[in-house]
Amino acid sequence: MKDTALLPLTLLLIPALVKCQQSTNFTRPVFLCGGQITGEQGYIGSEGFPAPYPPNKKCSWIVTVPQGRVVILSFRHMDLETDPICRYDHVSVYNGNSASAGRLGRFCGTFRPGAVMSTSNSLLIEMESDNDSAGKGFLAMYTAGLPHEKENQFCGGKLVKPQGSFKTPNWPEKTYPTGISCSWHIVSRPNEFIELKFEKFGIENDNYCRYDYVAVFNGGKSVEAERVGKFCGDSPPDPIISEGNEMLVQFVSDLSVTADGFLAKYDVRRKMGADGQPLPLPTTTTTTTTTKAPRRKVIASPINLCRQKCRRKGTLQSNFCASDFVISGQVMNVVPSGQTLLATISVINTYKAGNLQTRQVGDNTIAKMVVVCKRCPVLKRGTSYTLMGPVDQQGRGRILPDSFFLIYKAQQHQVLTKLTSRRC
Repeated sequence: MKDTALLPLTLLLIPALVKCQQSTNFTRPVFLCGGQITGEQGYIGSEGFPAPYPPNKKCSWIVTVPQGRVVILSFRHMDLETDPICRYDHVSVYNGNSASAGRLGRFCGTFRPGAVMSTSNSLLIEMESDNDSAGKGFLAMYTAGLPHEKENQFCGGKLVKPQGSFKTPNWPEKTYPTGISCSWHIVSRPNEFIELKFEKFGIENDNYCRYDYVAVFNGGKSVEAERVGKFCGDSPPDPIISEGNEMLVQFVSDLSVTADGFLAKYDVRRKMGADGQPLPLPTTTTTTTTTKAPRRKVIASPINLCRQKCRRKGTLQSNFCASDFVISGQVMNVVPSGQTLLATISVINTYKAGNLQTRQVGDNTIAKMVVVCKRCPVLKRGTSYTLMGPVDQQGRGRILPDSFFLIYKAQQHQVLTKLTSRRC
């Protein structure tokens, strides 16, 4: 546990500012949905914090500090709907005054992220919420910091050479600075992969790496579903090999204890075929793009589908293998979403998951379903169904006019359990 004596005095005073109204010298801060914020330090909170934040809102705050300074943002409280890749309620932080600037992080759940630092005197914070599962939101402190004094103290960037190295700021002369966030995006060519090795490693130790840490991701984005690992302490991780031709390495330090930092090296290698020979480097046009295009067209244009008769086809057994997912669950909520309906399902049993994304909300496992045609079929709130069908690119189940669904009965469980043991 961190020694609170190391934290700035202002951080220790925030509970009094937020929770108390006893002193005549202070009033409870009122946190609004977004705004333009200037000054050398202050606090930003979700709308109404510490009361639960409202649903279906998007709030944006632009923080501007004096010229020649940078913005350091430190989260003091985080309580948003939990999802592995923060698809529902989330807070995004951008390195500038618009969303076109590079995104420094996307956060949700109850895990408090490390400090985030801009490279200019402005920072954009955006919070979005969907229609359910609200928490208390977030509270963050911003301060105006000094940019690094030496050019080699800046960290992060895009690395495209076949071999290279990178390190934390100040390595090896002294410990890394507090309150920074650095991201190195390593990119190679198709049919190549990346091997990452940490030659030296010393990051503030914590059993859960909550304060200072290094996170490594497959691909070029810091999404939890692609995270390979999160590391801290004084033992270097084993060598890490990417699944594809991109890797993202993110380093975060908070506002107190620091350590030596790290020195990392990477090598780009060619993938080998079954014959032991290096795979050829493909052209920029890949079969992946070609095969995905028809699916995107269907998802975006449900009009023709909705002209079909609302009638399920086949049987429970014949549809089992043809479906990406098979679950039983109770409808918790159904709300309009453009030309479709979005249903929230509390899962009773999962017989086939495929790419269907679920999340834990209290004691319930929740899945999202898109009812492509509003009146076909009709899912009633509070009713339990056996549902099966395809999964879209966002991990949501799709209910079509000819999708096979039944009002759930206990005897279906035995039949579906037997089907799961058979080979399709």
